[in-house]
Amino acid sequence: MGGLIMELRTLHYFTVVAQELNITRAAEKLNMSQPPLSNQIKALEEELGVQLFLRGKRRLELTEEGSLLLRRAIQIQELTDKTRQEIFSLREGMTGTIYLSIVEGRAPFLAARWIAGFREEFPLVRYNLWNGSSDDALDRLRKGLADLSVIAAPYDTEHLEGFPVGREPWAAMLHPDHPLARAEGDSIPLSSLVGEPLIVPSRKSRIEAIRRWFGEIGAEPRILCEMSNYMDAAALTSLGVGISIFPQTIGVSNGLVVSKVVTRPSRQVEYILVWNKGHAPSGLTREFIRYVRDYLEENQAES
Repeated sequence: MGGLIMELRTLHYFTVVAQELNITRAAEKLNMSQPPLSNQIKALEEELGVQLFLRGKRRLELTEEGSLLLRRAIQIQELTDKTRQEIFSLREGMTGTIYLSIVEGRAPFLAARWIAGFREEFPLVRYNLWNGSSDDALDRLRKGLADLSVIAAPYDTEHLEGFPVGREPWAAMLHPDHPLARAEGDSIPLSSLVGEPLIVPSRKSRIEAIRRWFGEIGAEPRILCEMSNYMDAAALTSLGVGISIFPQTIGVSNGLVVSKVVTRPSRQVEYILVWNKGHAPSGLTREFIRYVRDYLEENQAES
């Protein structure tokens, strides 16, 4: 395909075709004619030795190999953009983009405060924020798509460096009509959730922890659904599907559910700012880490 630049361009062509599933629309989007685009895709299939598309009369369909290549092509393009930004940062000084992958819950609010303060010191710095589960946030960090991640403890201390940045209580999200939601007080004992259908985080370590909490009171949790997306859990709860056990911020910020802190035993989720141990952070990333440490020292009550 004629070198790295051509390979990246071809991957871009493939990505657009895979997203449009129509050669004509893809060619229009790329501002090129249809025959050269078709030839590029055929040449890519020949080089890889696989069929990337099933060709119907009106639309294309990705093969299994095509779906895999699409996922990888998107990651490669994201990494290419990030690399360009890092090279630009080295040339221009303290500018560039900080890539953050952040778990849901209180973590996005913490990151927003850091960015607001850091921006006062370095107004030319840009930010790319991605939000999801701890496992997905760490996956982006491992693949080089994020410089830093804010996740919920525990974390792999063998391969990651980090430090605590905040905490909040675990809470039960309840449908407003549920008897526990109408009960007085802003907390409920864990024992009141025994026998209730529960929606919990899908992270393995989190499920094990919840089982231990119930074990401390001689009970077993009735887990109905495991979810990686916290806001989806709030949506299910608002429809009366079950009671969700998630960090308190999720319920408080939702508005469609009632949130009550779980007590007896009470537990806290601890948020950690982490980065890859075997990969030296860039100057910009190190400066951001320094700022967060200083911020936490000055605002200990918030964390």
